Amino acid sequence: MRDNELHYFEEILQTRKIQIIKNINGVEAEMLELRDCELNDEGDYASVSNDNMVESAIGAQQSQELLEIEVAIGKIKSKQYGICEMCEDEIGFQRLKVKPHARYCIVCRPIVEKNKA
Repeated sequence: MRDNELHYFEEILQTRKIQIIKNINGVEAEMLELRDCELNDEGDYASVSNDNMVESAIGAQQSQELLEIEVAIGKIKSKQYGICEMCEDEIGFQRLKVKPHARYCIVCRPIVEKNKA
């Protein structure tokens, strides 16, 4: 991959990283606020409990994405970015545009996902 392409993807990844960190911090602040709320009835408790579950799921998903972004940024620095971790072929430019932290090419991705299930 050329240097200008690596730079392009690094900027995208860094921007997304900043956004995720803001989101995670916002979720944590909201969860603290919800814990401090006085709950007046079972409906309030159910609503706060549901909000907590949703916020936790979003936070976990974004934390995972943040880890994947960190790995991708490391690969850019070591010039290993855009190489499938399974077959070691190049990951297509269009796939990386859609998911810049992709670890697998479009052929290997379903194989990896099937093995995780």
